[in-house]
Amino acid sequence: MRLLVVEDDRDLNRQLVSALEDAGYAVDKAFDGEEGHFLGDTEPYDGVILDMGLPRMDGIRVLEKWRRDGRTMPVLILTARDRWSEKVQGFDAGADDYVTKPFHMEEVLARLRALLRRAAGHATSELSCGPVLLDTRSSRVVVDGSAVRLTSHEYRLLAYLMHHQGRVVSRTELVEHLYDQDFDRDSNTIEVFVGRLRKKLGVEIIQTVRGLGYIAAPPDAPKKP
Repeated sequence: MRLLVVEDDRDLNRQLVSALEDAGYAVDKAFDGEEGHFLGDTEPYDGVILDMGLPRMDGIRVLEKWRRDGRTMPVLILTARDRWSEKVQGFDAGADDYVTKPFHMEEVLARLRALLRRAAGHATSELSCGPVLLDTRSSRVVVDGSAVRLTSHEYRLLAYLMHHQGRVVSRTELVEHLYDQDFDRDSNTIEVFVGRLRKKLGVEIIQTVRGLGYIAAPPDAPKKP
């Protein structure tokens, strides 16, 4: 899952990016509204953390422009504790949730997980596909009760496919959502990660759909042609 953090306080931006990367996300960052708007307008993010008090273009305007242009990714806004009006403006502009400053990082992570799973149509933080269970809270993967150790890229790939279970996902889409902006992207590495995942999981929940991409489905589900 790929995220964007738009926050002009460089220390806070760095803390958010670090916490999100530790939680298994690919993260891009911006330090002003113009840069943030450009990235959100041109890159396919799964979610955005957006500060309201930004230089060059405030967060409300950034969000309004995204929504007006049809950008539907979940947006979590950051607001000052005493600016209740910003919360109202944020929701009216198209925000999905908010956190007030100062905040606990765990709250940000929890609210973000909730936004991402709701956007994908999931009600709980635990995603299951056949015998495979993925806990988005702990980034833990279990198969038939036994924990499976994955690298960060393997986890991102599995999490994205399981969030979109039952839908064919192209290699291009996976590349766009698994790597941050500065990563040297190569769609051929997706095939390598899929092979490693299949071997580590030991169950066939990732199908290759020839010419189209991959799909996560329980082992007993009908195979895609």
